[in-house]
Amino acid sequence: MNMEFPTLVLGGIAAAFAVFSVIAASLIGPKRYNRAKLEAYECGIEPTPHAVAGGPGNVTGQRFPVKYYLTAMLFIIFDIEIVFLYPWAVHFDALGVFGFAAMALFIFNVSVAYAYEWRRGGLSWD
Repeated sequence: MNMEFPTLVLGGIAAAFAVFSVIAASLIGPKRYNRAKLEAYECGIEPTPHAVAGGPGNVTGQRFPVKYYLTAMLFIIFDIEIVFLYPWAVHFDALGVFGFAAMALFIFNVSVAYAYEWRRGGLSWD
């Protein structure tokens, strides 16, 4: 038996489940459409028109606060940090000096991003 066979079987099962789910949802799902369902999803907030390049007569939309982007960046920074730190911690003794130096450089890079977040006020939750 081939070594890749179990992986191919699992991939086939996943693909079949995805296709079955889409077909079943379209067959048994509700078919009542109204104006609210056909509009773009805006997190429950009425959509506002955004600024269009052109002239002073344009209607400008409300901008997202910087806090939103800082929170998203904070999540990405620490999510990536954890993804790299767990395997390193498990195999720390087997990696030697090179593994330690690579992780020290990584921690330095994450610390720079952390310091930027801190200075921009991304860690104060008021």
